[in-house]
Amino acid sequence: MNTMAEARLQTQQKSSQDGQETSLWSSGFGMKLEAVTPFLGKYRPFVGRCCQTCTPKSWESLFHRSIMDLGFCNVILVKEENTRFRGWLVRRLCYFLWSLEQHIPPCQDASQKIMESTGVRNIISGRAPGGAGEGQVPSHVRKEVQRILGHIQAPPRPFLLRLFSWALLRFLNCLFLNVQLYRGQMKMVHKAAQAGSPLVFLSTHKSVLDGILLPFVLLSQGMGVLRVAWDPRTCSPILRALLKKLGGLFLPPEANLSPDSPEGVLARAVVHATVEQLLASRQPLLIFLEEPPGARGPRLSALGLSWLGLVVQVVQAGIVPDALLVPVAVAYDLVPEAPHDACHALAPLGLWTGALAVLRSLRRWGCGRRVCVRVHLAQPFSLQEYTINARSCWGSRQTLEQLLQPIVLGQCTAVPDTEKEQEWTPVTGPLRALREEDQLLVRRLSWHVLNASVASSAVMSTAIMATLLLFKHQKGVFLSQLLGEFSWLTEETLLRGFDVGFSGQLRCLVQHTLGLLRPHVALLRIQQGDLLVVPRPGPGLTSLARLSAELLPTFLSEAVGACAVRGLLAGKVPPEGPWELQGIELLSQKELHCQILLLLHLLPQDLLLLQPCQSSYCYCQEVLDRLIQCGLLVAEETPGSQPACDTGRQRLSARLLWRLSGDFTDSDSDDFEEAEGRYFRLSQQSRCPDFFLFLCRLLSPVLKAFAQAAAFLHQGRLPDTESGYAEQLFQFLQATAQEEGLFECADPNLAISAIWTFRDLGVRGAGLSILLSPCLPPPYPDRAAEGSWLYPLGDLPRVSQEQACGQ
Repeated sequence: MNTMAEARLQTQQKSSQDGQETSLWSSGFGMKLEAVTPFLGKYRPFVGRCCQTCTPKSWESLFHRSIMDLGFCNVILVKEENTRFRGWLVRRLCYFLWSLEQHIPPCQDASQKIMESTGVRNIISGRAPGGAGEGQVPSHVRKEVQRILGHIQAPPRPFLLRLFSWALLRFLNCLFLNVQLYRGQMKMVHKAAQAGSPLVFLSTHKSVLDGILLPFVLLSQGMGVLRVAWDPRTCSPILRALLKKLGGLFLPPEANLSPDSPEGVLARAVVHATVEQLLASRQPLLIFLEEPPGARGPRLSALGLSWLGLVVQVVQAGIVPDALLVPVAVAYDLVPEAPHDACHALAPLGLWTGALAVLRSLRRWGCGRRVCVRVHLAQPFSLQEYTINARSCWGSRQTLEQLLQPIVLGQCTAVPDTEKEQEWTPVTGPLRALREEDQLLVRRLSWHVLNASVASSAVMSTAIMATLLLFKHQKGVFLSQLLGEFSWLTEETLLRGFDVGFSGQLRCLVQHTLGLLRPHVALLRIQQGDLLVVPRPGPGLTSLARLSAELLPTFLSEAVGACAVRGLLAGKVPPEGPWELQGIELLSQKELHCQILLLLHLLPQDLLLLQPCQSSYCYCQEVLDRLIQCGLLVAEETPGSQPACDTGRQRLSARLLWRLSGDFTDSDSDDFEEAEGRYFRLSQQSRCPDFFLFLCRLLSPVLKAFAQAAAFLHQGRLPDTESGYAEQLFQFLQATAQEEGLFECADPNLAISAIWTFRDLGVRGAGLSILLSPCLPPPYPDRAAEGSWLYPLGDLPRVSQEQACGQ
């Protein structure tokens, strides 16, 4: 007993020395410690399977059930066992010894092979269009080729790579708690590398550290030196020279010149030859499909499209038989970099600036909690197979103006069953040299890979916590209630087939997460011994909104469906009416399909990330199926009608007979004429009202930004340029946030998305506010009634086309 008392006394003394935050957590609630597991049942979900429609052979060949039993490895955890030596000195020098033992293949200077490539030789001899000409001295052109090649790459230095790996390993251990990699995914990539085709890693871009973290991870797993396609805008000349010696690639500025420019033709030929040599020598290549973090503009990177277009061009030309594409994603608890000022453009990162940023990061993160990182490698798939199969899934496309403007103007009521054409990323660099059909192939491939990367990325604990605090408990929540809802939202995420990047005791997880979010939340101790967690009002809500956006893909289908249902009910039932009154109203399947399709056309592709091989009609049916599966909608059976679950006597309608085989889903067997007479109503279960409002609020930042944009344009004081529109709209969103507390909408990318969406609608000037003013909410609706202002587009009053277009 004395020993137990002394141990308890020592524990209390240690707890009192840990500060006020630890003392708050030491006051228990009498709750049993609950463990959170990253899976439901016996096995964790395996995410990241490739598309079975576009790449069925890859879907079968590069996956085996045994890889689901493999666990995780911490890449930055290097011990004595990771080296060939043993002893006390090895334990102190294990990082350095580990870096010396990494396999770095010999890097040969490929400048001579690039010079002898067909495209470059045609330019030198003057036979290519726009070439140097017969009378020009070939030596001068050779020097120009050497200069362009020096701008693109340099031979990697093995000693510098080992030294950098050692320094980076120490830096990552100081910055991160762990860097987890799933062994099953890595085994899949190793199996793909043994097939003999070069690997091309296509990644998201969450942080500037991604460009050095991913090569380090793959080097530690025996994949060799990863060649990274860097953005030259983010690096100073000195930093570019260092990165090229570490395996970096940079697109020369001459490659962005016009197709008829002789300098542009020569630069693109050299870049094309460089990619040929890289793929022929089977060197892995990393391309970022997203714009750098903090960039204002479209989500899809123009530079990434250019590099991917070069890879597609090399494979189509038969220089390399095939290439295997690997979608990659990196998930952080918090992105380890200083908050970016959204009002200023990105500045190039210099060598000394980067060193100071590293010191600041070490100082900031050393004083606080370290974050966790998860690296995800999705299932590789064949580029050649995708190129052959993807073209068969292409259908007709229409612009947003052709799809929505006639419906809003009252000129028609039927929603066209066609795909939306929305290309916000400009065509630059080598992508200009491709045919229009090949450019479309590259864009659709990029969206396909980006969808796979986001789907394979794990949801971190900070995203779940930020979503709960922002969309359910913005006025505060008791910690005892927050523990239960954190467990509930984790389970809902796993039920939808997404992975989570955490596990352990529930109380410790919530403590760690709130510690990371401490700048954005306040912890208040009350008399009953509980804690009150309150989000800090102000710009901290904007940061919580950015974190919660990582959870949106998990519930995106249900959120779109909930907003569509809310739009239909808004025209029939008062928004402030009770849930029982709203549940009485019947909603036909035809109305739901039309409303979902209208909302899909309105929301930007950067947010939806729909697979190009999936038609809008099939996605609408999938949204409806999700609402039924989660229990929000219940089929209404009328007396004497055939039950909705009875499909034995149903036939394929003429509308579905001509559809492609990839367009069929489980629900497409229903006869379309019978579907028009099918009705649904909202479920009356006790959990449905809160869950329904939660789903509607997930899309509220985007929809509110659209509403505020229309209100801003209605003022009439409009700038002359598109950039001026975006800048003044962002200032308007910030002013509105200060007045009404809508800080989740004060995002520059939301402002740009709203302006570009309105531009695609074909409306200019003040006519845009006339067009959208009927579907706006009251000036600033009550936060308790969020999601109730989304009115159906089909019920808008008719306005003339001259008024809408501002003529």
